[in-house]
Amino acid sequence: MANKIKYGLSRVYYAKATIDTSTGTATYATPVAIPGAVSLSMDPSGEQNKFYADNIAYATFAANAGYEGSLEVAVIPDSFRKDILGEVVDADSDIQLEKAAATAQPFALLFQFEGDDTATRHVLYNVTAKRPNIGSKTTEESVEVQTETLDLACGAIFNTKVDDNIVKGKISDKTKQAYTDWFNSVQQPSSGGATT
Repeated sequence: MANKIKYGLSRVYYAKATIDTSTGTATYATPVAIPGAVSLSMDPSGEQNKFYADNIAYATFAANAGYEGSLEVAVIPDSFRKDILGEVVDADSDIQLEKAAATAQPFALLFQFEGDDTATRHVLYNVTAKRPNIGSKTTEESVEVQTETLDLACGAIFNTKVDDNIVKGKISDKTKQAYTDWFNSVQQPSSGGATT
């Protein structure tokens, strides 16, 4: 049975990507949890163009330039700040430092949405993150939790199995091994064959 509704965001993970500059393909580290997921919003990126002929919109072309959006969490883990944002820990003082010359690393973002039948698991294969804002505010009569937000951009990455650029993947069939292994390693297509 297929889901009729979706709700909830949980099990958010990141997996650092190492991109081979000669092939454009990626290999991924073991996924690491980002606890405290609040919300994820990713909007499609890419222009839609129309070609006019015979006094009508004769053809329409849409470019898939990935997604842009944000991930809101309770607190961004220090591991993410080190692995992806390039922060380092000083060996003598144990101070975690953000260096001006640090460069952000690409990563895969894994997560799931709940459904009335089963949770659907998703992966964005080539994500980059901007440094988050710094902020909080004083506590008054009640505690108001302050969250942290990562601005994200997701592009395509080349996959040799399908011989094409891929942006995202998802699975909701609990009987498949890829579903079981989803958060153990970044699941990718295993063959070039496509089904409809």
